[in-house]
Amino acid sequence: MAWWQSVLLATYSLVFALLMIVSMHRHLMVHLYYKHRRKQPGPRGTFGELPVVTVQLPIFNERYVVERLIRAVAKMDYPTDRLEIQVLDDSTDETTAIARRCVDELRRSGLDIALIHRKTRTGYKAGALAEGLRVARGELIAIFDADFLPPPDFLNKTIPHFVEPQVGMVQTRWGHLNRDYSILTRVQAIYLDGHFVMEHGARSRSGLFFNFNGTAGVWRRACIDEAGGWQHDTLTEDLDLSYRAQLAGWRFVYLENTVTPAEIPVEVNAWKSQQFRWAKGSVQTAKKTLKTLLKSHLPWRVKGEAAFHLVTNFAYCLMAMIAILIFPAIVLREDLGWLRVVIIDFPLFVGATGVISRYYIHSQREIYSDWKSRILYLPFVLALGMGISLNNARGVIQALRGHETAFNRTPKYRVIGRNGNWYRKNYALKKNITAFLEIGLGFYLLAAMAYSIAKGLYFPVPFLILFASGFFYVGCLSLFQGIWAKMHSQSIEVAEAN
Repeated sequence: MAWWQSVLLATYSLVFALLMIVSMHRHLMVHLYYKHRRKQPGPRGTFGELPVVTVQLPIFNERYVVERLIRAVAKMDYPTDRLEIQVLDDSTDETTAIARRCVDELRRSGLDIALIHRKTRTGYKAGALAEGLRVARGELIAIFDADFLPPPDFLNKTIPHFVEPQVGMVQTRWGHLNRDYSILTRVQAIYLDGHFVMEHGARSRSGLFFNFNGTAGVWRRACIDEAGGWQHDTLTEDLDLSYRAQLAGWRFVYLENTVTPAEIPVEVNAWKSQQFRWAKGSVQTAKKTLKTLLKSHLPWRVKGEAAFHLVTNFAYCLMAMIAILIFPAIVLREDLGWLRVVIIDFPLFVGATGVISRYYIHSQREIYSDWKSRILYLPFVLALGMGISLNNARGVIQALRGHETAFNRTPKYRVIGRNGNWYRKNYALKKNITAFLEIGLGFYLLAAMAYSIAKGLYFPVPFLILFASGFFYVGCLSLFQGIWAKMHSQSIEVAEAN
């Protein structure tokens, strides 16, 4: 075997070993979740006088959902003299007029509500939150994105936890208003449930760091100020502030049984944009925070897990590398004989996919009575995890290079359940070159599958099918929806011109 062949196989083996470590971390989360499951958070004491709460609603071009959000918050069961609502509007379309009409109506009814409109999006969402905080009168700050629908008892369930003065933030679990809309939304719901049930549950109960998720949570104003306020040098201002606050000694509370429903992106390009932002932002936060974290006096089990949390998105680079290297690895090891290859590779593949499947199965079982029907989508979960890897790896690489990009918010269309659609609505995102690369990788993996079958190497075929279908689904749907979005935007421009 030539030296370059040895290097290629060594690289392939190293990448696979690193992915196994990531998979075992998922196993650790499941273990910690059940080990500490009896540690349910509960308020210790009561307020002598309820604190003033400011509810911040950061919005940008949200014509389809902004009124729904404002009216849902206005129905919150909390004394009106202790409640302030800020609509933080950076919009450039008719969203501002819709929001203003709604705000004016509610103000006339006696509600303390104001619309704060910025003409420039300096700092994006972080900038809007900081702008509102300057004039907010609340001791506690609740935040909701435009696609959320907070229940009336949200504040009654979250505010009591702030009786303890060291509590800096309370996060609730996200629900899903449109989980059953499509395969894409079902898969996203499973991803989110894994994160909110297993990860947040395990970390919060075992005394590890976990993060505010940008919405459906409440902050103590003093915590935000002491941690340095909202900063916009990363695309994940929520993760950044969360780590700075916990490093400053504040404690976070996670309420798994308090659910705040929201819409899941129904178009694949919106999902890809969201995932890209989260992947890139997490790496930016890692670059900003890791040194301080590792030098802190926290226990090593806390520092180590927090550091691993910040760099987890590097796994997408590893997944993309596996997709590229698996074909030459199959070819180069053909002479080893299928039995030796199966003995080495098959347990690794099965182990990795098995651990990840277990992680999602347990998250579904913990919160749904019909969990057995939901886990039927696990093959799609595994496939789309690979299919999104190229998109997210691009975000990771951009963060490492220090390449700056705008904060592109996720479009919302007021799609509930299986009703409604995003077609013929504005905000649809256009395709990018990644779609062509994803389709190309799909064909590449099909070629690897054909080669494996021709040579009688059947063990990698199931995984090649999963990988190829993931890239084809994400790439083709992205291309189709992107072309449609471009055509629709052109038709709107023509109609407006006439």
